[in-house]
Amino acid sequence: MSSSTAQKTSRDGRALQKGQQTKVAIVDAALGLATQIGLEGLSIGALAEVTQMSKSGVFAHFGSREELQISVIREYHARFEEEVFYPALQCPRGLPRLRAMVDNWMKRTSAEIDSGCLYISGAVEFDDRPGPVRDALASSVQTWLAAINRAVVQAREQGHLLPGTDHQQMAFELHGVILALHYEARFLKTPGSVDRARTGFDSILARYGHVPAAANPPLRAVPSPGADPRAASPSTPLSNTH
Repeated sequence: MSSSTAQKTSRDGRALQKGQQTKVAIVDAALGLATQIGLEGLSIGALAEVTQMSKSGVFAHFGSREELQISVIREYHARFEEEVFYPALQCPRGLPRLRAMVDNWMKRTSAEIDSGCLYISGAVEFDDRPGPVRDALASSVQTWLAAINRAVVQAREQGHLLPGTDHQQMAFELHGVILALHYEARFLKTPGSVDRARTGFDSILARYGHVPAAANPPLRAVPSPGADPRAASPSTPLSNTH
């Protein structure tokens, strides 16, 4: 490769990297706007003003307002996974993982009381508007709900829930708790909404067969002959089982 060709390749690489960084910055700004004014409120002009770019500069990265909206949905979903889903995978399969997923979900919903949840606000905006934006939004939500369904199935398989547990029904009820939390906390400003949501989750677990640890204390190991009985440690709790 000649030196001129190498220099051109290097310049092209830097230009591509800069272009990607600019697009990331635009999507980040667009996501901030969308959580405040909704996906439908996004426009190339408003985004150009926020990012202090020209309209043509913003448009060049997406090509259409629709593609911009879809990019925002994908970014929101990626952040949702990073904050809610992936940390829960560090927990053992079964109830520990399901608890972590729902707990992370509630924490994110609580944090979004001021800004709003794009999944929920987007559903209101696009529920009766077929097209690529609605499809992208619905696909993101369905992907997450499928993960919740799998976690419920795994909890049942691990014996943490009753054998006859209807995983689709349980996942439906868990989703309902989150929707109620968002509505009560964001729209009605009802005090104690988060605590009520957690109580609702515990009630769902109780109905599907989970017995709280306080009601079913762990067995203690039998000490070996001559050992100090105070040294006996409790058996592994449910939250640490595999």
